[in-house]
Amino acid sequence: MNKVAIVTGAGSGIGRATALAFLAEGYSVTLAGRHAEALAETIAQAGEGATGALAVPTDVTVEDSVRELFETTVKTFGRVDVLFNNAGSGAPPVPLEDLTLDDWRRVVDVNLTGPFLCTREAFRVMKSQNPRGGRIINNGSISAHVPRPNSAPYTATKHAITGLTRSTSLDGRLYDIACGQVDIGNAETEMTTRMKAGVRQADGSLRPEPTMDVQIVARTVVHMASLPLDANILFLTVMANQMPFVGRG
Repeated sequence: MNKVAIVTGAGSGIGRATALAFLAEGYSVTLAGRHAEALAETIAQAGEGATGALAVPTDVTVEDSVRELFETTVKTFGRVDVLFNNAGSGAPPVPLEDLTLDDWRRVVDVNLTGPFLCTREAFRVMKSQNPRGGRIINNGSISAHVPRPNSAPYTATKHAITGLTRSTSLDGRLYDIACGQVDIGNAETEMTTRMKAGVRQADGSLRPEPTMDVQIVARTVVHMASLPLDANILFLTVMANQMPFVGRG
């Protein structure tokens, strides 16, 4: 029986790379994201693996949209074995006192409420399917450990994801649902291209930062998903080795 994965934020970056990696491993994959065109481009890149792909345009901040994502997946593939809570957003890097409430709420909605809504639907499906159970993997970011300057909304939500991961792992034990978190540092995507020109450091300077191939992240997530449900990688950090994380500041 082929395993079934749902990947949010699958239209670009880490989500796209991970969806393609799951497809290459023989998974059936539902690709979720706000933009249908971007999801279609991801599927086009899958080549022969595209036969196992399903695009479901989704806004993870909207209950009905998330419910439809899971209902469509179960109707098409029969079950859900893996959820990768990857969709995320940041706010403009402005001083904290200049941050608008709208920008704060938008980041909280996407980065925290979205994973909660997806996790809640995953629980409802995974605890009742046969065979029972499944795995939820949250994209935490190294910002779940330390902040960058002017990143309060993103950093706060990624710290909160760590709490969601722990609670999900604990509450899921009763139903054979495992939950882990991957904390990623400087994967090479459209969002990190700017790092080559310089990233604001704690001392106020701008310095280029190294990145790593996004395929490394994708393979890491697939590995986490491959474990039997009686084992779990609760937290894992994968990062560009030369980036300023250990010793940051």
